Amino acid sequence: MSSFQENQDPHANDAAPYGGGDPYADYRTGDFPFTELVDLADRRLGAGVVAANDEFFAERENLLVRERAVFDPEHFGHKGKIMDGWETRRRRGADAENVFPTAEDHDWAIIRLGAPGVIRGIVVDTAHFRGNYPQRVSVQAAAFEGSPSPEQLLADDVKWEELVPPTPVRGHAANGFGTTSERRWTHIRLCQHPDGGIARLRVHGEVVPDPEWLELLGTLDLISVLNGGVYEDASDKFYSSPTQIILPGTSRKMDDGWENRRRRVRGTNDWVRFRLAAQGAVRAVEIDTAYLKGNSAGWIALQGRNGEAGEWFEIIPRTRLQPDTLHRFKLPAQAVVTHVRLDAFPDGGVARMRLHGTLTEQGAADLRARYQALGG
Repeated sequence: MSSFQENQDPHANDAAPYGGGDPYADYRTGDFPFTELVDLADRRLGAGVVAANDEFFAERENLLVRERAVFDPEHFGHKGKIMDGWETRRRRGADAENVFPTAEDHDWAIIRLGAPGVIRGIVVDTAHFRGNYPQRVSVQAAAFEGSPSPEQLLADDVKWEELVPPTPVRGHAANGFGTTSERRWTHIRLCQHPDGGIARLRVHGEVVPDPEWLELLGTLDLISVLNGGVYEDASDKFYSSPTQIILPGTSRKMDDGWENRRRRVRGTNDWVRFRLAAQGAVRAVEIDTAYLKGNSAGWIALQGRNGEAGEWFEIIPRTRLQPDTLHRFKLPAQAVVTHVRLDAFPDGGVARMRLHGTLTEQGAADLRARYQALGG
């Protein structure tokens, strides 16, 4: 949960008014270990803000923008100051004798996760909302089949489980909340009490794919985030997260992949390790260096192992890569693995990696058991 406590002073968590210069100079952040996990609410995975009760000052869709929020002190519109986030109007009480909203009054937005899964932590970012951020936030989660409409999500019989109770947040800050629920969720409801503005929302966790859907697909990308692939560790993540290697689609620019710093120690190389959702049989591999023109990996090699205690074995020997190019490798025999390690020699970037194949019988059984255990 957050590292700060509620204060008797309702303005104790305010940030100072913007005084000019770099608007992020006094931004307050924190060290949240769960941010190493994939953002289940990433637009690139198919996430969306499907409904909100109010977005008078700023649109709800801004919550999921990938880039950090920007601030222009001179940017005003017909409704007032234009902010890069989701901002609701000021709530009022019922009458002249009760001018403040009640303790129960709040605004809400419902977010469809791009990849359903177990939520390990949430970041509610109030960047640039210095005195107009919510006093508290809360988060609930629900699980739905198919593609429910906003009306279905708002029905009275929907059961929402509380992940984060109403908790004070700071203005112009990254507010992090660890969660403990061991369930597979498809949607969350972000509430701000009683009103205010939130710049960005991140929902970090572990993807839990539907095993029936994967079986229907037949051959699939066994390492894709959408299919349950997970980044475990890497030698270097100086410029960008290795998780981006296993995102769906093609990269859009140079930093939409994995790029490490320049390696100067001879006899060493960079590497990244991934875990498949379950045991799979790999038949073909794609390595893409899109947009990496002067900084792509010079050579790569791919190893695999079957099980946590399995021995590493070669899948692709050390092979020269071309910059800004999609490389395809047809394996002479299928490789049965649960983990893979991609080595880059001596350093450099990789935009995307795909492992095409199928789940083994054991892998499919393990995935079905986990899916059922998490409420799928």
